[in-house]
Amino acid sequence: MKTKTFLSIKVLTLFSFIFLLNSCTDLDEVFLDEIPGNTVSDPAGSLAAAYDRLGDGTFTDHGAIFAMQEYTTDEAILPTRGSDWGDGGKWRDMHEFTWSSSNSIIVGNWDLLTNGITRCITAIQSAEQSSIPEKKLFAAEAKALLAFYTYTTLDLYGQAPYKDPMDTKATLQILKADTQIDKLITDVEALLPDLADIGTQRTHHGRFTKQAGYAFLATMYLNRAVFKDRYNAASNFNFNEPAVSGTGTDMDRVIYYTSLLIDSGKYSLESDFFKNFARNNENGKELIFAITQKIDYIRNGSNSFAYVSMERNQRASAANRGTNAACITPEFYASWAGNHDDPRFEQHYQYADGTWFMNDGTDVSVPATDIVPKSANLPWFHFNRGIQAGLQYGPILLPSGSLEMIGNRIKVSPLFMEKSTGTRMNFTPTLTFADPNKSVFAQNEINQGARVFKYEFDPEGGNGNSNVDIPLFRLGGMYAIRAEAYFRKGSTGLAMDDLNKLRTSRTRESLFANAPGKALTSLDAEQLYKELGFELYWELQRRPESIRFGKFDLAGTAKSASQPFRRLFPIPQTVIDQKVFKQNQGYN
Repeated sequence: MKTKTFLSIKVLTLFSFIFLLNSCTDLDEVFLDEIPGNTVSDPAGSLAAAYDRLGDGTFTDHGAIFAMQEYTTDEAILPTRGSDWGDGGKWRDMHEFTWSSSNSIIVGNWDLLTNGITRCITAIQSAEQSSIPEKKLFAAEAKALLAFYTYTTLDLYGQAPYKDPMDTKATLQILKADTQIDKLITDVEALLPDLADIGTQRTHHGRFTKQAGYAFLATMYLNRAVFKDRYNAASNFNFNEPAVSGTGTDMDRVIYYTSLLIDSGKYSLESDFFKNFARNNENGKELIFAITQKIDYIRNGSNSFAYVSMERNQRASAANRGTNAACITPEFYASWAGNHDDPRFEQHYQYADGTWFMNDGTDVSVPATDIVPKSANLPWFHFNRGIQAGLQYGPILLPSGSLEMIGNRIKVSPLFMEKSTGTRMNFTPTLTFADPNKSVFAQNEINQGARVFKYEFDPEGGNGNSNVDIPLFRLGGMYAIRAEAYFRKGSTGLAMDDLNKLRTSRTRESLFANAPGKALTSLDAEQLYKELGFELYWELQRRPESIRFGKFDLAGTAKSASQPFRRLFPIPQTVIDQKVFKQNQGYN
């Protein structure tokens, strides 16, 4: 977390912060059993702990919520690459739809989310029993966070635990997605008066503000029909059901809440799309609610979304590397056909002296004038951003532990795979498996798969650390889901207006004369689904999108057609064994 996140809420001793974090992190305990009875803890510390669960792996690590929301879709896959990424098949399970209730990703994410619920309940109790001036604000933020963790748990697992924070004798309740979604919506709507406007009461995009509430409500209304009818075999969801509150239908409420954000004047679209995902993006113009990150403050920020796609021989400095894991599917790469000049697809990096990194074999060297912050003068090599396919180039690490140089410049060379040294680093958009139903590569095939460099690789803290804030809700996403809501209401022209706003507000780099993206001239459901992917890829949105559009059950690369029960994950067997929850439909 950046220092401003909670030291700006209240002067808080480091000791109490660490104590409160440690008191809430035993994920092996039975969920919610560690909620205190009559003990009133420091409200600021308890709220800090609730926020910290967002960024301490849960929404920042590729193996956490990301794995369930992205690797299960037509967008992303993490195959076994020779001797790497076998891990008992847990990654392949996600994309091949072979997961069970004992898959460690499914078990681990349940623990993370229910621990987030626990922390929020503790924070609510702490705030409500206090007499601090910020009592109402802290309680509202804690309740909003509780709704967010609960919503995510219901989205993934269909069930979630809950205990009344103000009743020490309360029994455990089991919430169900189809009935709880309406209460979540009304609960968050009731919190809006007590949440701060962003920028007031020392708030920023790292805290749950009124604006975060609008974005969250729009998201819940967009997915309400799925929550209510998850197993609809034909994916014929009723998106235009009368809204639970307010006027009109669910889609009317999506339009209402997204319009509050779009028309507020508080946010604006970045012409450089990739600024939303860059180092030190805390002043990002689009960020509504994001996980604030800071290297060396309590816990280090996570570089996982950048690190997971980079190959091990791709090095932003001599002190770090990638890990050669995830890539996009051929289906998702193909969705960009005819749209590679979209500013969101790829961006070349330009150094201060005017040198462009072309990554096409023409590069000889780049300046060594960019230095990794807080390093011993380590030169910083910048890879291009966006989707990277084909032969790859960059610096080579010498046996001496430094990057190869030409004079005072970083030498650019053809790159080879670290764990298959005779294999050229060629990120092929196609994926060719010996068994089409199993995402397993031989050692000399580990180069395959176009990669996502959407988030900037921050080399300051090594392989896994980062100062890049992770967006949960941002303005571009609000335009995208408003377009979907308009489309589902039959207002295709208004939907196309919003999508064209996203397309034409983004511009390419000066290498391409700052050209804007091209406007659409027609729109159908298939194109709308592509457009959501263009704007929101790698942002934990693809699984809900694919379920709404009836794509989730379809066969694809290394995936057979699946049954509707797979739209939910199983409750972990360790939880079922406690005989409190019943297993979800379709799972033994």
